[in-house]
Amino acid sequence: MGHPTIYPTGTTVYKPGKSWSGYTLYQAAETGALLIDMNGREVHLWKGLRGFPNKLLPGGYVFGSTAERDPKYGFQDEVNLVQVDWDGNIVWKFDRYQHIEDPGHEPQWMARQHHDYQREGNPVGYYVPGQEPKVHSGNTIILAHKNVKRPEISDKELLDDTILEVDWEGNVVWEWTTSDHFEELGFDEDAREALYNDPNTRFFGANAGDWMHINSASVLGPNKHYDAGDERFHPDNIIWDARETNIIAITDKKTGKIVWKLGPNYNTEETKHIGWIIGQHHAHLIPRGLPGEGNILIFDNGGWGGYGAPNPESPDGLKNARRDHSRILEINPVTLEIEWQYTPTEAGFQAPLDSYRFYSPYISSAQRLPNGNTLITEGADGRIFEVTREHELVWEYISPYKNKRNSNMVYRAYRVPYEWVPQLELPEEVEIAPIDVADFRLPGAAARGAVTTVEVEGTVSYGEGALCVARTDEAQPEPGKG
Repeated sequence: MGHPTIYPTGTTVYKPGKSWSGYTLYQAAETGALLIDMNGREVHLWKGLRGFPNKLLPGGYVFGSTAERDPKYGFQDEVNLVQVDWDGNIVWKFDRYQHIEDPGHEPQWMARQHHDYQREGNPVGYYVPGQEPKVHSGNTIILAHKNVKRPEISDKELLDDTILEVDWEGNVVWEWTTSDHFEELGFDEDAREALYNDPNTRFFGANAGDWMHINSASVLGPNKHYDAGDERFHPDNIIWDARETNIIAITDKKTGKIVWKLGPNYNTEETKHIGWIIGQHHAHLIPRGLPGEGNILIFDNGGWGGYGAPNPESPDGLKNARRDHSRILEINPVTLEIEWQYTPTEAGFQAPLDSYRFYSPYISSAQRLPNGNTLITEGADGRIFEVTREHELVWEYISPYKNKRNSNMVYRAYRVPYEWVPQLELPEEVEIAPIDVADFRLPGAAARGAVTTVEVEGTVSYGEGALCVARTDEAQPEPGKG
């Protein structure tokens, strides 16, 4: 689909009486970690701080990274994970996972962090009443990379995903490696063959295959399922999702075993009512204290993902599941029932013709807010918006910042309460009513009311969205005689 080259940016909709107001943090392209208020005013910038993603802590502290590994030798590897204060001073850092010697670069220690991390005290990295992340102490869960050779998976080197736990001093005290659990992932023979032949090499890092591409990892935290006796949902267990395999899973922290899983196949009797989850991001258990607690919230991107039998869209079986729109799903992990969703239909678009109008085939996220609303990052278009349980749009923001690819993409955004940022005075909240795009014009452009309008007699519309055809009751001339 095409996109306009000129479009409004900043906050375009704000209904204070229906929103859960606070500050929103996101990575503003190469500019840095940007904090905005509900009216889109830029209230603080940590210039140059990378975010994969950025997360705010109480007291005006923020997580991020100061450098990325040379992409010729790695893929989405952050050199470090740092916590900085309001003035940008580093107060905590982790970088000692692997000692890297890339050609043309000084040897150095790297975190190889990517996509996610969580500080002790909070399971998901966003605001949860009564579950504040620790600021001056505590362990941190970190999603990282390491290169491995696993001939039972592929004859090519793999860019593997690992989940680490590090203490405040930066010591790795627990590590889980995805490829160790290949037999638990549920691939059929077609998927195994496609994966073996090409584990998503992407032509980077000496063709190491980004075979899983895990993009989120968070702790379950206290929850009703464990309280009811279901050991799979122990509060220390970790939920993660892998966009290249369409898998969402829970790892038992003590044994390392995968104890709960959705995907990679959604044609089963248990999952066919859900439909295919494809290329998903930010799957996590809604924490206790928020509406929907105990359900899994997922940004189901659509796009492309998975390994399996070849088909006309995927002659080699790679990325063999495809869909041209996104969904937000809230799923009960015990019954697998969909408890809430936001799809193109709830967004007000006609399916399937206009489903693509809610679509981010990569990145993106969803955060449950204390009033039951959901903050959604439709990342590919740099759109961050908030909807109610009834799917009403009550806040919308479009990032004006573009990266080197001329894209205003936003990986993930977070809303935090005003009190987490004591350095700022409470901002003025001003309602921003949605504009009528049919009447909106730039200064000097003709408005709809300025054009001469006539009504065509006898106009008939054939179906919604069909071309209107004018006709009269007069006899029409025969061909060639008119």
